[in-house]
Amino acid sequence: MNYLVSFVSLGCDKNLVDSEHMLGLLNQGGFSLTGDEEKADVIVVNTCCFIEDAKKESIENILEVAGYKETGNCKALIVTGCMAQRYKQEILDEIPEVDAVVGTTSYDKIVDIANGILEQKGLRTQHFDLIDREMLDEMPRILTTAGYFAYVKISEGCDKHCTYCIIPKLRGKYRSRQMDKIKAEVEKLAADGVSEIILVAQDTTEYGRDLENASLAKLLHELGEIEGIEWIRVLYCYPESITDELIEEIKTNPKVCKYLDIPIQHASTAILKRMARKSSLEQLKERLGKLRQEIPGIALRTTLIVGFPGETEEDFQILYDFVKEMRFDRLGVFTYSKEEGTPAALFEDQIDEKTKIKRRDAIMALQHGISSALTAEKVGKTMKVLIEGKITDEDVYIGRTYQDAPDIDGEVFVEYEGELISGDFVDVRITASNDYDLIGEIVDEYSE
Repeated sequence: MNYLVSFVSLGCDKNLVDSEHMLGLLNQGGFSLTGDEEKADVIVVNTCCFIEDAKKESIENILEVAGYKETGNCKALIVTGCMAQRYKQEILDEIPEVDAVVGTTSYDKIVDIANGILEQKGLRTQHFDLIDREMLDEMPRILTTAGYFAYVKISEGCDKHCTYCIIPKLRGKYRSRQMDKIKAEVEKLAADGVSEIILVAQDTTEYGRDLENASLAKLLHELGEIEGIEWIRVLYCYPESITDELIEEIKTNPKVCKYLDIPIQHASTAILKRMARKSSLEQLKERLGKLRQEIPGIALRTTLIVGFPGETEEDFQILYDFVKEMRFDRLGVFTYSKEEGTPAALFEDQIDEKTKIKRRDAIMALQHGISSALTAEKVGKTMKVLIEGKITDEDVYIGRTYQDAPDIDGEVFVEYEGELISGDFVDVRITASNDYDLIGEIVDEYSE
């Protein structure tokens, strides 16, 4: 029988890659894919539980699709991902519609699990075996992103053990993929029409430390030689691991976007120490300063946590002044989320929610002004833009520059009466700006 399967993928882009591999496996195993959850015989919810809001979203989605056991065609409801790993028994105990929970390191068995449920109704199972590394590299994949860009996971797990984070317990120790396997995957993506690849991991800058003769800089050099790839973007770089070798590769490799996502989390040395982060205020300033000095025009994105236990007004002021001085191109702020099972959850001096929100809003108001000024500085410049779509019934296309990662950063609105296709690269003269986005028109020449 040809069964239909539908997917709900939540959380980060690393989770999305796992979902795409599961879709590939299910498709290879004879399942047909559908976006209509009501018609699906199998529904898979790939969950996230990094912070409390993500956990709530995962629960809400599970409960929502569980209703299709009664109103739809669903015969098998499978919960995968970080929440399944963390709360496996609780999910089975409290949501009877769930037929199986599958951990972060056993999703390679998704076909056998789905078939087992369909063939043996009433059998509820748990699966938490470790994926064979060789199978992971050969696993089929169906892209759910636009066909011109794809995320490429270069490692799994994390050894950092930041005091606020549960990820090492859910994803295991840091494990780099072999460089030749990553290159082979990117070559296949390029052959399929992908022109932008986005490298992701819990910490991309640690790539290769568990392998011989491998590093992120070496990987970027190898990937830069692949025909058809125009942009290589790197996310989630820990500042203390940004080496001079990596800076030089970003500087000299024309395919590597002059863009780094560097989640520093804080700037007060005292709070960074409590977070078990490896950087200090002085070290952050040194690395970020060197990046900007060596790579003119580099766009720096970061994320911050405010309201961490013990964060004083002085600590917050250090962070505020640091943001004001650094003028990050992109910045996001989270209020601290007290996660059970983490050391920080047991810390004294927890900060009340009102103070957390006040501090978050203060940083975001500061960043709003910085972003407005930075976008205004681009007016009059000509930039390379990747087209991603068109506004219906208007001669306006939407795209991104090298400074913008998909879904999280700004956009460029391109006025053009001709026809463009998503995935096209065009040269755009910036004519106007708003707080976060740019407006421009196509030109014949490009100069960054």
